[in-house]
This record gives sequence, structure tokens and C-alpha cells, in this order.
Amino acid sequence: MGRAVAERVLRAEPRLGDVRVLAIDGPSGSGKSTLAAAVVATLRERGVPTALVSTDDFATWDDPVSWWPRLREGVLDRLALGLPGRYRRMDWTTGVPELGPVVDVPVPSVLVLEGVSAGRASVRPKLSYLCWVEDPDSTARLERAVARDGETSRPHLIAWQSFERGWFSVDRTQPHADAAVGLHPA
Repeated sequence: MGRAVAERVLRAEPRLGDVRVLAIDGPSGSGKSTLAAAVVATLRERGVPTALVSTDDFATWDDPVSWWPRLREGVLDRLALGLPGRYRRMDWTTGVPELGPVVDVPVPSVLVLEGVSAGRASVRPKLSYLCWVEDPDSTARLERAVARDGETSRPHLIAWQSFERGWFSVDRTQPHADAAVGLHPA
């Protein structure tokens, strides 16, 4: 699947200055990070300068999506001008999220923007390609996310799933996707 998505992105027009932006969006635990890693590996194997930015570097349980100006100003606006981007990743090491280390984003040919809200309405005009990753089994998605984030995250993830259902309903991300994929068997 990563190779097919990489091909489609390379055929798409750059819409963020000279940068092609691939947004990989969908509900938590659906496989977005897995697909993003596969696409990035494929592009880099081909020698395509590629950067990966995850919305997980910005979001917190209490702030699932309103952090977007930090990403836009620090990364997207700068890359559109041909300048390197930069942002501070959320640090969860103390159990309480706080701004952590600076992440530099060199100007790539392809920016892979991965995570819940990566394909939000406000950025769609700048996207070269929007891929929706879905697994309709919310219980399986929850268990994958708990396995990734730890059992103590379960109540937060349950609340997160409820939030993202509302978010996707209002933002209408899935109907605007160029492709929809399922990475996990039903």
C-alpha cells in the first residue's frame, strides 16, 4: 500500500510552494503511522527528499486539534516559502504534556503529514494528496491504541475516539479523501 500511495503523491502537483503534501488522516488506531512509515521509506529509497510530521507531536488529551496554528506557522507557511520549518514536539516523559525538543524540518520534495486532523478542511487546498485510513472496528482500534500508548491511556483514548467521531463528522475529512484504505483485516 505504501508504494501505491507514494506513486500517487509523486504524480500529484505540489501545492505548498514546491512541496507536495501527503496528508494521512483517519481515526486513532487505524494504521496511519504504519502507512506513513511505509510511504516515507518508499520515497526515501527512491532518493526523494521526504519529511514526516505527525500531529501526535502537537496534540494532547486536552487539546486534540486547536494547536494547528503552531504547525501552520512553524512548518507549512515556512515550507511554502522554500524555508526550513521548525516546531517544538510535545514531551510526555513526565506524564504531563509540555513543549519539548525542537524539531527541524528541512525543505522536502514531499511532506508526509500524518495523524488525526492532518487532512482538515483548512489545509486541503495545500494538499497534493489526502489518504483516509479506516478500520470500522472501533474496539480493535482502541485495543491497538492502548497497546501502543499503555493501559493507563485507555480512558483518554475512549474520550479521544468520541471526540474524533464528532471532529470527522463536522470536518468531513473522509469524503474529501483522494483514496481510502484499510490496513487491518475486518
